[in-house]
Amino acid sequence: MYRVWDYVTTYSILLIGGAIAALVWVNLDAASYHDFVEFVLLDDAPVGHAHEVDGVIHRTLTLHFLVNDVLMAFFFAIAAKEVWEAIILRNGALRGRRAATPLIATAGGMLGPVAVYLGLATLLGSDIYDAVANGWAIPTATDIAFSYVVGRIVFGAGHPAVRFLLLLAIADDAGGLLILALFYPSGTVNPAWLLLSVGAAGATFGLFNWLPRILDRGNQVRPRSTWVRRNLGLWPYAAAGAASWFGFQQAGLHPALGLLPVIPAIPHADRAFGIFAEAERYLKDLLNHAEHLLKVPVEIVLFLFGLCNAGVEFSSIGAPTWLVLAALVIGKPTGVFLFGWIAARPMGLGLPRGMGLGDLFVIGCVAGTGFTVSLFVASVAFNGGQTLDGIDVQAAAKMGALLSLGASFVAILAGRVVRIRRQTA
Repeated sequence: MYRVWDYVTTYSILLIGGAIAALVWVNLDAASYHDFVEFVLLDDAPVGHAHEVDGVIHRTLTLHFLVNDVLMAFFFAIAAKEVWEAIILRNGALRGRRAATPLIATAGGMLGPVAVYLGLATLLGSDIYDAVANGWAIPTATDIAFSYVVGRIVFGAGHPAVRFLLLLAIADDAGGLLILALFYPSGTVNPAWLLLSVGAAGATFGLFNWLPRILDRGNQVRPRSTWVRRNLGLWPYAAAGAASWFGFQQAGLHPALGLLPVIPAIPHADRAFGIFAEAERYLKDLLNHAEHLLKVPVEIVLFLFGLCNAGVEFSSIGAPTWLVLAALVIGKPTGVFLFGWIAARPMGLGLPRGMGLGDLFVIGCVAGTGFTVSLFVASVAFNGGQTLDGIDVQAAAKMGALLSLGASFVAILAGRVVRIRRQTA
C-alpha cells in the first residue's frame, strides 16, 4: 500500500499546486486571471453556460465550464465507484443498514452549518444578516477531493472511516446541488431530463451486464460475457455516461454528477482494495479497469480545477468570510457528530465495523472543507457588486470557502487528540 506521503505527492499535489497558482495569479493580475478562466472555447455550443438571447437559450463553453462541469465528472465517478463497492460488496464497509448512518450524519452536516451561519449573522445585527442571509447554503457542502486527501492522511487507506467520509461527502454535495436547483435556480429546472440519465444507465446495465450473465448461466466458460468485455469493453458505458451527463445538464442539475447513475451498471469485482490501490490493477473487471485508465487524466483535471476555482483576492475578507468559515469549521463537525451519534446509538443503526464515535467526530472535522460546491453556491447566492462595509459580499464569501481548506489542519489535530489508529491496508 502507498505511504501517506506517496499518496499526497501522487494524487493531491497537483490539486494543491493549482489552488496556490490561482491565488498567486489573481492577486498579482486579477484581470488576466479572470480572462483566462472565462476564456470562451466555443460559442453557441451544445454544452456550456446557458444564457438567453432574444428569447432563445444559447450555451457558451468556457474553460471554467469545461473543467468544473465536464472534466470533474470523472473524479466524482471515481469517488462514486469506491462508495458503490463499499455498499454492494459482501464485506463492504457501508453495506446494508449501516449505510443509513452516514446518510443521517450528512443531514446533520448540512443543518449544523446553516444553524451556525444564520445564528451568528443574527447576533451581528440586522444589517449584516440582511446582506448575507441568502448565502445560508454556502457552508452545507463538503469538498470531495480535499476531504478525501485529508481523510487518507488522518485515517489511512484501509480505515472504514474513509469510505464513510466518501459517502457523506458525495451525499453532501448532492444535497447542496439539490439546494441549488430548488433555492437558487439559474434557469428552468426540468426533472424530466433525468429520465435520460436513468434510462441510459438502466439500458446499458440490462444489455451489456445483466443479459450476458443470464445467457451464460450454468456455463463456466461464460462466452457471451467474455465476448462483450473483449469486443465492446467500456464503450457502451462511455456512451451511457455521455447521455447521462447531458441529461443532468438539461435537467438543470450540476452535470459534474452526471456519471454517477452509470457506475452501478458497470461490471465490478467481488473485492475492493481502495481508490487507485495497486492490488486492484490485477482485477479484470471493467469498473477497476476504468478507474485505472482515468488515473493520470484525473490528476491533471484536479490541477485545472484548483487553478480555475481558487482565484480569490486577499483583500476580499470581511464578515461573510468569517461566517462561512465558522459554519464549516464549527457547524459541520457538530452536526455530523450529533446526527451520527443519534443514528448509531439511539436509533440503533450502528457504525461500520472498526469505527468509533471518536472517528465520527474527526470525520466531521474533515468534512468542514467546503471549497468546491461552496465556491459555486457563493457565486449564485450573491450578485456581483453587492457590498458590505465596502467589501464585495460574493468575493468575501468565496474567501471563507477557500479558507475552509484550513479545516484539514483542524482534522489532523483532532485525529491526534482522539488518537486515531491509522489503517494502511
